[in-house]
Amino acid sequence: MILSIQFMTMLAMVLGGFYLGIALDTFRRASPHWKNSLFLIYFMEIGFWFSQTLLLFYILYRVNAGELRFYVFVAVLLGFAVYQALAAAAYKKLLEHLIQFTLSVYHFLAKLINMLLITPIIFIFTLLFSAIAYTIQVLFIVLLTISKVLLAPFKFIILLIYNFLPESIKNYFYKIAGFYSTMKNICKKWLKYITSKRR
Repeated sequence: MILSIQFMTMLAMVLGGFYLGIALDTFRRASPHWKNSLFLIYFMEIGFWFSQTLLLFYILYRVNAGELRFYVFVAVLLGFAVYQALAAAAYKKLLEHLIQFTLSVYHFLAKLINMLLITPIIFIFTLLFSAIAYTIQVLFIVLLTISKVLLAPFKFIILLIYNFLPESIKNYFYKIAGFYSTMKNICKKWLKYITSKRR
């Protein structure tokens, strides 16, 4: 391996180690979100280290065709140590500021969408439902009034016929009406009893 390629390999691996420190701190900052699941802890840890190993090897492959030497591991550790010594504290503060900024933007957008989109849609649907319910109520009252008007002559004729009926037939109708009223009251009492028991 020529000297220039070795130098490029060293530089790439130092930068790779520096990046690995950034990626590890970012991963550790996000890890509390899955700390309650043992499966997710193992899955995320294995996935993180596997993906970072593949990435570093890909960088190495692009620089020197994937030739592993002892100094490659030393360079990665050196880059990681440089990050921990010089940039870890600053990056963690920057990461927290970025997270807070992202959350602030998210909450602002959520409130804006709720105010400009969701709330008007709910208001329109509520208004539409109220209008439909009111229209149905008005139509029901109109139909009920029309039916009363149309049935009024028949009611008058039935009452007129009823007045000319013999007393025995009238008494029969009285008995039927009394039986119907009794059954209606019994059903109401049973329904009230069942309702009170359920409560």
